[in-house]
Amino acid sequence: MKERIILGIDPGTTIMGYGIIKGTGNKPMAVDMGVVKMKRLNDPYLKLQEIFKATTLLIHKYSPDELAIEAPFYGKNVQSMLKLGRAQGVAIAAALQHDIPIFEYAPRKIKMAITGQGAASKEQVAAILKNILSFTSDIKDLDATDALAAALCHFYQKSTFSGDNYRGWGDFIKKNPGKTI
Repeated sequence: MKERIILGIDPGTTIMGYGIIKGTGNKPMAVDMGVVKMKRLNDPYLKLQEIFKATTLLIHKYSPDELAIEAPFYGKNVQSMLKLGRAQGVAIAAALQHDIPIFEYAPRKIKMAITGQGAASKEQVAAILKNILSFTSDIKDLDATDALAAALCHFYQKSTFSGDNYRGWGDFIKKNPGKTI
């Protein structure tokens, strides 16, 4: 079974969350998660530079096969959305510089993949991630778990049905007893 490493990013200009998942076959495992805080920086361009540097460091440290990034959500504040789009673009540029394929997911899609509800709270996502990935550390920052959720969402997208042939739902359930409740 081929091993894949997925870097998940929750972009932001104040806090950028990141999460690393290693997947072997259909089994995901949390490797690392954390945040990059940029509150100390006042210059918006230095914040973008920090995002680029941090993403590049993560790429060098973990050698991810793919990047899963949360898409900016539509909001009423155009300036906030523009800043978020810039942050996302800089993280994407760092991945592109290292020839890493990029996959973008809407926040609702990520929440749906993890919790089954597109309107789930950040706390619900974090609690379910803790169960799915069996990590024992306390959740210190929800931006980190959001990034981990983006990586896991991508893992699910790329691993469900990959390489397997099923003759309907009954066949899928028979071959995957652990994936059903």
